[in-house]
Amino acid sequence: MKGVKNRASPALKADVAMANRIVERFGLSNAFGHASARIPGTDTFLIPTRRSPGLASAGALLVLDTEGRILSGKGKPNSELWIHARIYAARPEVGAVVHAHPPACVCLTQIGQPHRVVHNQGGAFAGGVPEFDRIGLIRTRELGDLLARKLGSGIAVMMRGHGITTALTEVRAATVAACFLEESARMQLDMLSAAGGDAARLRTYSPEEAASLSDQIAPHVVERAWEYYAAVARQRALRP
Repeated sequence: MKGVKNRASPALKADVAMANRIVERFGLSNAFGHASARIPGTDTFLIPTRRSPGLASAGALLVLDTEGRILSGKGKPNSELWIHARIYAARPEVGAVVHAHPPACVCLTQIGQPHRVVHNQGGAFAGGVPEFDRIGLIRTRELGDLLARKLGSGIAVMMRGHGITTALTEVRAATVAACFLEESARMQLDMLSAAGGDAARLRTYSPEEAASLSDQIAPHVVERAWEYYAAVARQRALRP
């Protein structure tokens, strides 16, 4: 099935490459991590080759399908391609998936703390962030299906000792959500530290308060955040 025509637009390819670079430049991942985007109207998606997301380029993307087959492009995909493939298979409305290893999010999973909404941008996750508690990499179709089920209809899932995965309608939104989730987790850790580790002392948003801020991942917010993240990513060198 190699040689299948790549129907992705140049703009989509550019956004996928930039999404990967943002993931690396903003410290969500370094040598590992990957962002992908569905080719509209298909069961195929764009994903970088197996290298640091900070090295992703629009001219070196692979096209895979939801069965994990490489349809076009040169090189090998990341071994955790199944995260992307099986979420796209389970969620036809999802247009982009971002998987990264942001430190604060990983820390939350390892101290047994669920994500809590503690600031306005955290309202994007008012619906909750489930935790996939099975450790290890998602290197099989079966594990990809398990992760997709844990994600459910939500926009993000934390993965114990591993990282996060976000899934939204388009790649800019999925990338911004990943950045917001790490920012939120970092604030939660800082607050826990200031409170002597007593989670009961955190002044978290009530479900109603959080729901009133669920528009923090709305298109106008995403547009502004993406403009900033992309501009900074263009100026920053690879993280050492």
